[in-house]
Amino acid sequence: MKVSVKFALLFCAAIAFSLVIKPLHATEVWVIPIDGAIGPATADFMVRELEQAQLENADLVILRMDTPGGLDVAMRDMIQAITNASIPVATWVAPSGARAASAGTYILFASHIATMAQATNLGAATPVSIGGGGGMPSPLSDDEDADPATNNPFQPATTPDETGTQPEDNATEPQPSAQAPKSAMEQKVTNDARAYITGLARLHGRNEEWAQLAVTEAASIDAIEALEINVIDFIANNLDDVVANSDGRTVLIRGEPVTLSFDNPQFVERVPDWRAELLAVITNPNVAYLLLMIGIYGLILEFYNPGIGLPGVLGGICLLLAMYALQMLPVSYAGLALIILGIALMLAEAFSPSFGLLGIGGVIAFIFGSIFLLDTEVPGFQIALPLIAGVSLFSALLVFSLLGMLLKVRRAKVTTGREMMIGRTAVINDVQDNGKAEVMLGGERWQVESTTPLHEGQKVIVTAINGLTLVVRAPQQENKHAGS
Repeated sequence: MKVSVKFALLFCAAIAFSLVIKPLHATEVWVIPIDGAIGPATADFMVRELEQAQLENADLVILRMDTPGGLDVAMRDMIQAITNASIPVATWVAPSGARAASAGTYILFASHIATMAQATNLGAATPVSIGGGGGMPSPLSDDEDADPATNNPFQPATTPDETGTQPEDNATEPQPSAQAPKSAMEQKVTNDARAYITGLARLHGRNEEWAQLAVTEAASIDAIEALEINVIDFIANNLDDVVANSDGRTVLIRGEPVTLSFDNPQFVERVPDWRAELLAVITNPNVAYLLLMIGIYGLILEFYNPGIGLPGVLGGICLLLAMYALQMLPVSYAGLALIILGIALMLAEAFSPSFGLLGIGGVIAFIFGSIFLLDTEVPGFQIALPLIAGVSLFSALLVFSLLGMLLKVRRAKVTTGREMMIGRTAVINDVQDNGKAEVMLGGERWQVESTTPLHEGQKVIVTAINGLTLVVRAPQQENKHAGS
């Protein structure tokens, strides 16, 4: 009897535990927003969130994407995090009207599941920045887009030749666009990007040929065309559609086939934390540029007026923040050197006036350095020209104002130092027995010497300074000399 009661209690406890624990085992889906230009802040946020999702055993991560493109380094960091993740990652281009252009196209190809909402587009993945930036382009305008009719005939079963193009007898082969010959560096970067996106497309069995066109011809397509030619897996207009269409699919996770199974999805909307928000602010090129200028001028002002404290502290903090932000951005060291040279020339003009030659040269070097500071053409990662003009105008006005004040000071009479003593009048207040005399001048007692005898109460004029002795003469002697 006691045994049966224990079994009944255990059975009831198991049922209660199963009812409680069931919601905890529901499918947990993390939704990470990827909005705007892809840069260091976006990559840092996405990589940290994906790592956290793996630690908390999330079942699926959805990257809700709407981006015009971004920086190559940030894009590759995100792709490495996706391809090495232990949980499936779906890239969903949404909402309607969104796009996954340039760097977004690479990320979509790298994801285990690629999907788009209706009225969205992707493509235009040609690298456009040759240099340290390695940036990705923005989508082409309507009049520059490749004809969709020439981009869509590629089917998954079509086999390209060794050059990555269709055979000559294929009537649907796209005609090459009339472009200027590319330099060796441009060809090198383009070939690298084409090989990279081809490998990503091959990883999940997507259309490699269109992926190459997205790089070489800046091809761009909408969601329906992408589905037709096997660029994406399906079209989904909401999060529930993404999970429902992903259920039962087999994907490669770390090289191993995994069949996805989702039940009762619970969506967890992730939002950028304070670190991501701060990084997004300081890595904004305009903010980083202003921090750099505030830092430089703050330190210069502190060196001019030691002991003030505030300009030095504020300048040091701003300069360190600027250096941290710039090392994450595609900075041109030639542009940074021109900015430093320009400031140095403007300071040299203030200390050694050259009738504006050094100052004007400094302003010109400063403007060109500001324009060339960021070595990329990616939208959202350029310094605004009005900001450059404003800072340059402020710098020029500051330098020439200092120059004007220095010239004014040069024309003014000497008010301090030994030179101010020459020509001043003093009264002899003490004559010693040995013939030496003393005067009070400027609150100080001076010994004086003269070629003529001096007497107490006599007015004299200082003509020279000999060590700690003033050389004086009587005013009448000067008058007589002047009359002669």
